Parts: sequence; C-alpha cells; structure tokens
Amino acid sequence: MTATEGRERSLATLDEGTSRLVRMSAILAIADEPTIRSELSRAMEVAPAVWIEELILQCYLFCGFPRALNAMREWRRLTPVPLAEEDDGGDVEWRRRGEITCRAVYGPMYDRLRVNIRALHPELDEWMIVEGYGKVLSRPGLDLPRRELCIVAACAASEQARQLHSHLHGALNVGVAPSVVLEAIEALDGVVAQASLESTRLLARRVLAQAAVRDA
Repeated sequence: MTATEGRERSLATLDEGTSRLVRMSAILAIADEPTIRSELSRAMEVAPAVWIEELILQCYLFCGFPRALNAMREWRRLTPVPLAEEDDGGDVEWRRRGEITCRAVYGPMYDRLRVNIRALHPELDEWMIVEGYGKVLSRPGLDLPRRELCIVAACAASEQARQLHSHLHGALNVGVAPSVVLEAIEALDGVVAQASLESTRLLARRVLAQAAVRDA
C-alpha cells in the first residue's frame, strides 16, 4: 500500500487562507522587501498569524537565510512578539521527528533518498533530517500538508525543478488532494513568471498521472 492509499485526504479543499499562504511562499522566495511587506499585511487578513510565522521560519530551507531574516523583520513590524514557541527537543528527538516526517513526505522513495543524499555528503543527510525535517518541518503551528504546498510554491517560484518534482509527490503523500495541488499552483498566477508557471502545471499533471497509476 502506498502512502496515499487507504485513507481520506487530509487537505481536500483549498480554503482562502491556505491559498494566500501558498502565494505568500512564492513571494518570499523571489519578491523584494516592499512587496513582501504589503503581501504580509494582506495575508494576515485571511490566514492565521501562526501559519504565516511558521512559513517564514521554514522559508530559510528553500529561500535562504538572508531572505528568511528579511521576511521576519517585515513580519515583526506587524507582530512584534514571536508567536511560535521554542522547541528544545534535542538532537535525538529532532532526528526521530525528522525521520518520521521525511518518510511521510517521500513514502516509498524514502530509503533511496537517504542513500542518495548520504552519497552526496553525510552531513547533508544529517542536516536534512535533523535540521530540515526535524527542527523545522515537524514543528507544530502549521500542518504538514500545508507546509508541502508552500514548499511546492517556493520551488516553482525559484525554478528548482528537481525539488519541485519531489514535493509535488510529497504533497500527495501527506494527504493533499490532487485537485488542491492544481488549485494551489493556479494561486501562483501573477507571482511566478508565466513560463515557470506553465512548466509547473505540466510537471504537476505528469506527477498526478503517475500517482494515479501507482495508486490504481
């Protein structure tokens, strides 16, 4: 049985708050600070503040630390006090959470992923699990299906096709409905360059077709 079989979708519709959050993820990846400032204010109108704060925290993994710092600086203009609680679980607990979360995202490809990343460099594998999937993507405050949709948006905006492919599968694996994946991509219209948006649409259709065959 695959990661998407035998259960209901945990994100079956794209609500307005999630749509705005996904769009915000793409903006954090590529936009200038004035645009980020204005879009954060708009996002607050429809998305919970804790979702936005968690998105900014996770964007350092996909947009770089400088962009995360700049975005959080703009966010602090709107919310002066941090909303997210500190998590001092320690490396052993973070690794445990990271392995669970990473396996949920990659499903049957998880073991191959770990082998491939370790072959690139053992430290990259360690950082991916402990830092990325443990300390960041396993945090409470924003559920994993919405995190994956936001990762899809950031990868589409920054034209990271290999990671986009992986996280399109990841969104499906953690319970995002295929229709929601497509709607989330359409939410990027006007933010992502049209050529990139069309490439993302085509890749998404291929991934959805592959998943449908796999799950049949």
